[in-house]
Amino acid sequence: MSKVLVLGGTRFFGKKLVNLLIQEGSDVTVATRGHTEDSFGDQVTRIHLDRTVPEQLRQAVGDTEWDVVYDNIGYHPQDAFHACEIFAGKVKRYIFTSTLSVYPFGQIGYSEEAFSPYTYAIPADLPQEIAYGEGKRLAEAVLFQHASFPVCAVRFPIVLGMDDYTKRLHFHIEHVQQELPIGLPNPQAEMSYITSDEAARFLFWLKNQHFEGPVNACSNGVLSIRQIIQLIEEGVGKSALIVDTSDPQQAAAFDTAHLSPFGVPEQWGLDTSKAAQHGFKFDSIQDWYPQLITSIIGSRS
Repeated sequence: MSKVLVLGGTRFFGKKLVNLLIQEGSDVTVATRGHTEDSFGDQVTRIHLDRTVPEQLRQAVGDTEWDVVYDNIGYHPQDAFHACEIFAGKVKRYIFTSTLSVYPFGQIGYSEEAFSPYTYAIPADLPQEIAYGEGKRLAEAVLFQHASFPVCAVRFPIVLGMDDYTKRLHFHIEHVQQELPIGLPNPQAEMSYITSDEAARFLFWLKNQHFEGPVNACSNGVLSIRQIIQLIEEGVGKSALIVDTSDPQQAAAFDTAHLSPFGVPEQWGLDTSKAAQHGFKFDSIQDWYPQLITSIIGSRS
């Protein structure tokens, strides 16, 4: 029986990961702030803590040794430094949830080598506030340059599902239904995506793999925002009101409440050859994206 710690496991794909671990028979401990109720019952051990306070994590972990630690809530390099210290000698495999945002806009098929955390410079003085993508870059850099245990960093794109609490796809459906403007800098920009089910399945699969380093994970195929909106238009029976926000002055004058969460200036996506070579089979984006849109529309009717 594997002893597994999940940092952040009561929402979205973290919750689905925990369910997969339970089904497998792992001894699972879930560490969160305790703000979100779960349905795991007595099948897991719960730890309530603030991940950003190292002493709380240190006390919670104690001398326990883990086969695998999943870190779904590490956003700052300082958190990564604390993890390197606290889990030293106590974990056989550390799986860190990272992001497509470690790569710049402008390419569809980014391979893992396009950003190397092994050589990325870590500033001596870490700022308190760091942009999301840079925070993940630095967190990866800290883990791969300073951890004494094996680390794997999963680079996910936007994760979608009926259970997406950020409701990014819901945003577009609601705006088309209510005939509200959608601000987009480049409707033709193609992106990678993954479902919360597939993200959980990938993390679960990684538990029993032995390779280390960064690894990309997304569904096969890409979609442009224009293609996504066209699917929504067909499902809703209305036309979207798209506003061009590519011009900085135009964007500054546009109500930020109506800016698309999918609004990127250029194409942006992942190459998943590494994961595929290790045996993981990704879903096709065409097999789930239209159905997810239909399901969300149905849930709102």
